[in-house]
Amino acid sequence: MVMVFRFKLIPFVATVLVVTLGIQLGNWQTRRAVEKLTLQAKLAQSSAATPLVLDGKPLAADAAAFRRVTVTGEFVRGWPIYLDNRPYQGRAGFYLLMPFKISGSAMHVLVARGWLPRDPAVRDKLPSYATPQGLVTLQGTARLSAGHVMELGSAPPLAPGAIVQNADPLQLAKDSGLAMQPFVIEQGAPAQPAGDEVRMVRDWPAPALGVEKHQGYAFQWYALSAMAVIFFVANGFRRGKAK
Repeated sequence: MVMVFRFKLIPFVATVLVVTLGIQLGNWQTRRAVEKLTLQAKLAQSSAATPLVLDGKPLAADAAAFRRVTVTGEFVRGWPIYLDNRPYQGRAGFYLLMPFKISGSAMHVLVARGWLPRDPAVRDKLPSYATPQGLVTLQGTARLSAGHVMELGSAPPLAPGAIVQNADPLQLAKDSGLAMQPFVIEQGAPAQPAGDEVRMVRDWPAPALGVEKHQGYAFQWYALSAMAVIFFVANGFRRGKAK
């Protein structure tokens, strides 16, 4: 039996459009995966580099992002900020943020000091903790932000002791009048000397790069293109056989 392919213009045009779209979207997801792999390599390189010492000179966020840093100064105790909806191991809680004045300068850096549990009975009751007094030295990792959660409506101005969904250094600089570096330090070990600081949970989540997600999406788009071609060819032969 002779196999005959019957060509039709409209299915052909539709197939070309689907294949073109699938390949373009697949290539875009592949490029995103490559970008994330490059960032992953940068993270590993930054973690292995010598810690960056903050001395009060303004730094670009990209120059410090993902670097291990060390800084000496004192906490601005009157400006705590609590990031809400930050669960840890199934428990509700806050991230405690606090400005840190860098020694010998007027520059500050926002420090994510750690995770604190929330009172399950009184939602807005703030947890108790202690803050070291005087000069201390911190070590941690610089991040572009303290993480972002979905927030409905516009964010309110920051105020001392505010419970908010999100906060960033530039917003804090605007609302507090403090000169701020444009990044956040996720504090590692307790400040030295520790003084009266209580132990907080500092099991910071790793940056979610999502390389596998982009690779999976790319495969799906390429598979869609391939299926469109197979469907067009199979239907063409089926129409030819029916005729």
